[in-house]
Amino acid sequence: MEAQNKEQIINYIEKASVIILSILFILFPVLFTNLTTDLFVLPKQALLVFSVITLAALYAVKTFLSEKVRIARTPFDFPILLFIGAAALSVVFSVARFDSFFNFVPFLFAALSFFAITHNVKNEKSLYALVISLLVGGAITSVLSILSFLKIYVFSFDFSKFQAFSTLGSPLDQTIYLAFLLPLAVYFIYPFVKKGPDSLKNLKGENMIRVLVVSVSSVIILLGTIISIYILMTLQKPVILPVDTGFQVAFAAISQDAARIIQGFLLGSGFGEFFIAFMRFKQAAFNVNPDIWNLTFFRSSSYVLELLATTGLLGIISFLFIVYRAIKEKPLFIPLILFLAAAFVLPFGFYHIVLLFAVLGIYAGAKGLTNSSKYFEVDLQLVASKRGFFVISTEEASERREKYGKPLSTIILTLFAVFCVSFGFLAYDYLWGNILFQRSLVAASQNNGSLTYNYQSGVLNSPTGKYVDSYHRVFSQTNLALANSLALSIPQGSSPSAQTVQTIYQLVQQSINSGRNSTDVSPANSLNWQNLSSVYRALIGFGQNADSFALLTAQRAAQLDPGNPSEYINTGGIYFQLALWDRAIEQFQIAVNLKQDYANAYYNLGHALEEKGDLQTALAQYQTVRSLVANDKTSLDKIDAEIKVLEEKIGQAGGTQPQAQAAENQPPIEVNQPATQLPEQKPPVKIPAPIDTPTPTPTPSGEVSPSPAITP
Repeated sequence: MEAQNKEQIINYIEKASVIILSILFILFPVLFTNLTTDLFVLPKQALLVFSVITLAALYAVKTFLSEKVRIARTPFDFPILLFIGAAALSVVFSVARFDSFFNFVPFLFAALSFFAITHNVKNEKSLYALVISLLVGGAITSVLSILSFLKIYVFSFDFSKFQAFSTLGSPLDQTIYLAFLLPLAVYFIYPFVKKGPDSLKNLKGENMIRVLVVSVSSVIILLGTIISIYILMTLQKPVILPVDTGFQVAFAAISQDAARIIQGFLLGSGFGEFFIAFMRFKQAAFNVNPDIWNLTFFRSSSYVLELLATTGLLGIISFLFIVYRAIKEKPLFIPLILFLAAAFVLPFGFYHIVLLFAVLGIYAGAKGLTNSSKYFEVDLQLVASKRGFFVISTEEASERREKYGKPLSTIILTLFAVFCVSFGFLAYDYLWGNILFQRSLVAASQNNGSLTYNYQSGVLNSPTGKYVDSYHRVFSQTNLALANSLALSIPQGSSPSAQTVQTIYQLVQQSINSGRNSTDVSPANSLNWQNLSSVYRALIGFGQNADSFALLTAQRAAQLDPGNPSEYINTGGIYFQLALWDRAIEQFQIAVNLKQDYANAYYNLGHALEEKGDLQTALAQYQTVRSLVANDKTSLDKIDAEIKVLEEKIGQAGGTQPQAQAAENQPPIEVNQPATQLPEQKPPVKIPAPIDTPTPTPTPSGEVSPSPAITP
């Protein structure tokens, strides 16, 4: 290929790269879809990943054509690479490795976008194209938010027709995102403004357009920010983890993980796995808060505390290294400094991390245009040397480059091709699997069991789908529901066909196996053990040792979420179902101790005591329930009726009631029971155990066989 044609193609590639980045920045805060299970985050992650993969492919082609490997060097390169490395190591040693990997990949591409920006900012025109794109994206988001606030609904989706709707998923995320675009806008418009009104009047051409677009976008973003703050204060107040709990969980995650002391201290619970650290290490005092005690938090009180909990000492040090580099820059880049300072006090999500790397990249790209000694381009050469195989050179032309440039550029092309194809395939498979899984949920809402089953089984057979624990959880419940529906469809007193019996058994086996798979994929996730316990509980009387297996898995769920009273109510409910009153009372009492204003814990405790025959103590529990649900008429009527019946049993009326205060945020009071229960089978069919352990001895009537210990 002629040199002139090569240069022309390279020029097209450079322009295309800037256009791709610009489109990414415009669409990123705006994009959402109901085709995926996650309306807001996953579509944006897909946009970022495929955009960066495309940029990487263009860079590889450009390198091959130019026969030289040129990279942009900045003081932030090494800290960012360290940050990526620390996050990657936390994935390898994570308590939920596969889920952590799926969280790490979007972060990796967000970090790589920094290098894509610094490489493609070649002049002032490309720099302002990226800045304006960021601001235009924020402005469009603001306009959509303002219209929703005014009850002018642009989208036809039902979920978008409310005043607090945001294309970023929540008013809090939108407020943070927009608030950090404003300093960036001020920074780039200030050089024009400080020259005075006369200078602004004399602006022409591109400068006039830049000032106009940045100014208009800034005003719109400011209005959007104000509306978002108002929504946060009135319509949808943010739910943020209290700072004391964030501190406690973070330091517990790196110091109290007994099974992995070194890994926990250095690398935390695993990148993106804060919710697991939260469930494992939150204290009982968290249950005192009536508004949030029953919530699971996926973010900490601040991004720094989240990093400490999920990536440990190495992760937080690498992030602080980035902060240190930013502070050392003179003059300070105020938008970046404000952003990094906010990381110590605000909970960042995926959107904000992408914006942080974008702002960092824009700053580094702008500094590169100033001929700074810290920001420059270098060429890599393939040279045999005592100091290594790769040598950095800043010379523009040399015989060495002519001799070795093509082999090196070919190597780079090959490596980038492997990277792009590998991650491109994984990203596509994960996205397409999620779309199919969403279709299964739609089919389930339409009571189309066959289509639901087919979609979900197909997703779980995909390369990435089989490593998503939530898919396995849902599929296990789908199989259980289908088995129960088929069993209930058999007319009472009639004998089902052999085919029907075989289908029920097959669905039960698949339900258990899928539940087991979720615990294999993510054994530290309490939700997976809860789900598996619910499957076994539904099979009590149907499957051999289902009672033991239900208890074993429920106890494991409680071990992984020890501060959650609901876990002990579930375990107590199984004992209650088996008529083991003393053990049920023990579990319900633990739930009461963990949250002393939890009406449902007292309610279940009262029923267990009543079944045991301790009527007076049961009455005391019911009266406590009555005090706690005084503000809930439905629950109050229910407990009043039960108190009346119990008082008649013991020949007492109008007994003294405790003076407990009514508690807020109380779930409906109900005896803990399985959501699904298959008909009893005699003799019970053999079912898989939750783990590969010796099969427990058959359960005698009225007793539960000893459960084998489960290894964390």
